[in-house]
Amino acid sequence: MTDRPSYYVTTPIYYVNDVPHIGHAYTTLASDVLARFKRLDGYDVMFLTGTDEHGQKVEKSAEKAGIDPQAFCDKVSARFRDLAEAMNFSNDQFIRTTEDRHKKAVQHLWNRLVDKGYIYEDKYAGWYSVRDEAFYAEDELAQGNNGKKLAPTGAPVEWVEEPSFFFKLSAFQDRLVEYYDANPDFVLPKSRLNEVRSFASGGLQDLSISRTTFSWGVPVPDVPGHIMYVWIDALANYLTALGYPDEENPDYSKFWPADLHMVGKDILRFHAVYWPAFLMAADMPLPKRIFAHGWWTNEGQKISKSLGNVIDPFELIDTFGLDAVRFFLLREVPFGNDGDFSRNSFVQRCNADLANGIGNLAQRTLSMIHKNCDGALPDFSELTSEDNELLNLPKVTLEKIRELMDRQAFNLAFDEIWRIVSAADGYISREEPWALKKTDIERMKTVLFVLADTIRQIGILMQPIMPDSADKLLNQLGVAERTFTQLGEAGRLKPGTSINKPQGVFPRLELVEEASA
Repeated sequence: MTDRPSYYVTTPIYYVNDVPHIGHAYTTLASDVLARFKRLDGYDVMFLTGTDEHGQKVEKSAEKAGIDPQAFCDKVSARFRDLAEAMNFSNDQFIRTTEDRHKKAVQHLWNRLVDKGYIYEDKYAGWYSVRDEAFYAEDELAQGNNGKKLAPTGAPVEWVEEPSFFFKLSAFQDRLVEYYDANPDFVLPKSRLNEVRSFASGGLQDLSISRTTFSWGVPVPDVPGHIMYVWIDALANYLTALGYPDEENPDYSKFWPADLHMVGKDILRFHAVYWPAFLMAADMPLPKRIFAHGWWTNEGQKISKSLGNVIDPFELIDTFGLDAVRFFLLREVPFGNDGDFSRNSFVQRCNADLANGIGNLAQRTLSMIHKNCDGALPDFSELTSEDNELLNLPKVTLEKIRELMDRQAFNLAFDEIWRIVSAADGYISREEPWALKKTDIERMKTVLFVLADTIRQIGILMQPIMPDSADKLLNQLGVAERTFTQLGEAGRLKPGTSINKPQGVFPRLELVEEASA
């Protein structure tokens, strides 16, 4: 066991009734950047993602495909693993709800809730959306075409009547509202907490948590014919991955409660109302935060399969390169807000910040060093106050970045990194090392060293968002130690270290038409 601080971040487990899209990539990318940042900052990290493989939608999709549900899940789950590999996600585990360890965990949680007196049997009658795997109250529904009722998400609903087990959610209304008030950062952004609090304080009804009209799910213990409703099944995955129900498991004792559940805003209610209530009922600690991010539109249009404008992350990577995709998705839009994906904005942002920003700074500096310093990092003479200010800026900036990352303000954290790039650009313009070459060689060498060491530190800070590009940049400088402890003087470059002729790390992008379907 290590005495390092721990950090546990999770994505939702993705439903296997469809192929991965930009929304899946976005949620997991945010979690990956946070996990990478925490590892570099000395934390022992557990980063979990995976697939949700039970429910009526899966059963119907498998039937439509002409294969049994498990084979269907195996096939589609593999695509999400492919996405994780393609996006260079650093998840420690990939969980599937069809695993035996998960069935064991969720059945144990069920029995615990029964023993605590929070589950009872009755009959359910109400409106159910197969697409959302959710029940809705009458006053939440809208009238669609042909008089059909629609869920708030626009999904069709159907009237369902069947025997069901219920969870006594109503018993936790006051306790949940008190918890939200006592923990104002439990749900971020703040607007989402207000939504959750309003929903809970408006009156919570007991929750149907089993189904009998289909069979693809975890069986309710000792009750033939009932399978667990998908959300009590799915949410328990966060415990399963830590070895639950063995609460003596080192992973469970170290990482639970989770530091962050990262979710899309469409599943906030399940995570911020139902999940805390389940945990309260089981006398288990609650996660420290749930962050609900927004949705992407595509060139101003809502993304939907019917419009044919679903954004394929694999195609984006093929077109623009992996790290450009990672960078744009978290740099362009304040995290938590909705954002519009535009290929023109993508190219402009990456060219401005990457090719013309850090790319140009690194290429100019390293090319001058290679050409004018015999292909080795120069030694430096006396450092001025301006030299030291630039050299110390990354370490000072790390404190601001930590605070922003801990609030999931990714775009603002990256702003801080690019302020260092701007400061280095200003420094090189004022110092003019190309002019110093003619008048003061020693000062030229010092300026180039300061720039090279600043680039080293920028590269270290860039690792969570663009790991491959940062790796290439740091390799050119011969940097071995790359954790945040190496910022500042501790990891300063060694004069005399040979460098090869620099290679551009951030090519300029050209706007190309999206591949036709």
